[in-house]
Amino acid sequence: MYGYIKVAAAVPSVQVANPAYNAQQAIQMIQQAHQAGVSIVCFPELNITGYSCQDLFRSRSLMQQADEALRTLLQATEQLSVIAIVGMPVATGVHLYNCAVVVQGGEILGVVPKTFLPNYGEFYEQRWFASATRLQPTKVVLAGRQVELSGRPQLFHIPGGATFGIEICEDLWAPIPPSSVLTQLGAQLVFNLSASNDLIGKHQYLLSLLAQQSARTFCGYVYASQGYGESTQDVVYGGNALIYAKGKQLAASERFSISPQMVTASVDVEMLDAERMANTTFGLLEPECDVKHTDCQPVADTCIPEMQINPLPFIPTESDMDASCQEILDIQAMGLARRIENTHSRKVVVGISGGLDSTLALLVCVRAFRKLQLPLTGIVGVTMPGFGTTGRTHGNALQLMQALGVSTRDIGIADAVTQHFKDIGHDAQVHDVTYENSQARERTQILMDLANSLGGMVIGTGDMSELALGWATYNGDHMSMYGVNAGVPKTLIRHLVHHEAMQSDNEVVRETLLDIIDTPISPELIPASSDGKILQVTEDLVGPYELHDFFLYYFLRYGFSASKILFMAERAFDGHDSRAMQYSRETISHWLDIFFRRFVQQQYKRSCLPDGPKVGSVSLSPRGDWRMPSDSCFKTDSLPSK
Repeated sequence: MYGYIKVAAAVPSVQVANPAYNAQQAIQMIQQAHQAGVSIVCFPELNITGYSCQDLFRSRSLMQQADEALRTLLQATEQLSVIAIVGMPVATGVHLYNCAVVVQGGEILGVVPKTFLPNYGEFYEQRWFASATRLQPTKVVLAGRQVELSGRPQLFHIPGGATFGIEICEDLWAPIPPSSVLTQLGAQLVFNLSASNDLIGKHQYLLSLLAQQSARTFCGYVYASQGYGESTQDVVYGGNALIYAKGKQLAASERFSISPQMVTASVDVEMLDAERMANTTFGLLEPECDVKHTDCQPVADTCIPEMQINPLPFIPTESDMDASCQEILDIQAMGLARRIENTHSRKVVVGISGGLDSTLALLVCVRAFRKLQLPLTGIVGVTMPGFGTTGRTHGNALQLMQALGVSTRDIGIADAVTQHFKDIGHDAQVHDVTYENSQARERTQILMDLANSLGGMVIGTGDMSELALGWATYNGDHMSMYGVNAGVPKTLIRHLVHHEAMQSDNEVVRETLLDIIDTPISPELIPASSDGKILQVTEDLVGPYELHDFFLYYFLRYGFSASKILFMAERAFDGHDSRAMQYSRETISHWLDIFFRRFVQQQYKRSCLPDGPKVGSVSLSPRGDWRMPSDSCFKTDSLPSK
């Protein structure tokens, strides 16, 4: 469903050289995986015989028992749609191979032999096994079925689902793992059957390998390694079951557990495909090799993501918050500093409303001037109270500028706009779009002309969320010489301002910033109530920014359909995360429809944006990340009903 596929890594109870017991343990876990809605479950290396059999691998009796155990496993699972990948030795006439056997519905779909065999430390696999490197396609009989054993790359295709490949233990540790080739050939998922012992420091290295390989190859990586039952003689196995996707750990087992374990996770294959499509280096050197393709039977397509979906994808985690905010502010300030230096500007002019966006822009200006070792008086903050300006926002704007030590101008616009209404014949009692935009354009004119007179440039304050929705007056607050907030979404701005508040040793600055954070978001273009309260609340008009930022991220980053974004948003905003509000399906669907309508219709405003720094993984710059025709007829898929 929506590109999600549920996978599992299993660490069963194992008795070395007891295939009948091991098969029964595997059967139980396959049935458990089926009941949990898993599509593919991966077992450890040589789990049917046990990995530590050593010279017993030369025993014909052990090979016969392993074959019979596989036959039992096939019979017990013939009514199940789940795909299971089990490990066992497979013999040809003169060689023995360490293999992964792929089974589904009582049939063997394929056999994948191990490529890289360790021959160091405690591992002497080359004593018993041959490498798949020079293996030519040959027929072998397993559990009464004739199958092909081959060293060429193999891909398994699930109809309407995913394509997966397999590598075995040491393969991952090789300079060029087979998974690097498999993913270039189209595998979105990689399964690794492993029997890697545990040593001090080795586990962290393993985690880094899995994270790097899954990130580099844009794949879901499922790793299952032997555990308690294999711990014999000089080695101990920790029983690692790990699932990664694109560098992120989705699931992990408990290390050194004496009980069987199975971890599951839902991998978004559609997201992986989107990442690969966006990354032009992926697939650039597609390997030329003979590939064996195998079609699987359909699996359950009702996978519901197990992981909680982050409702605030633009917001750093709490542990990374300070460092991330610092980095973002530095990116903004460095971009602005370069523009100031390159234009030889003596001043910068920024409109300060007492709201979040202009506050962040002012803080970035201060940071840039400090980097350039310029006097802060070169920053000219301008308040321009109009018909809807409240005492709270106006007072905060003046107080913040004074506390920061920047130059301050207070220029009211009411008289100029009233005269403008007379000039164009507009009734000042009609609070329509002309009433609102006339104020925005008057403010921009003041800033531009003041910048000319001071030999400076205007710094834009609009953020990425407003640009996505077109919530800006064309040639009003839409325009500047450099838009420092253009790459910052609204949900992130609060955190950046809060970070600066907590970092400040000026009590007035800190208290003012905290009050600005608590002020409702508003353009303040409509007169306030009689008691001075803000009546024009932006989120009442265009919708909650936390929803719009969620929509924006998953549409811009991955190109997801409207129905998938709705599906994800329902789970993200179900109330489990205290950082975000809870919304009903109807509410989400309503604002999602408005988001897409506004996003498409307002592209013309984004097509002529001024420069601004990109700070995250997505941007709306028409020169970089997002290039879209201003008059497209783009339509989203219709949203599903309840």
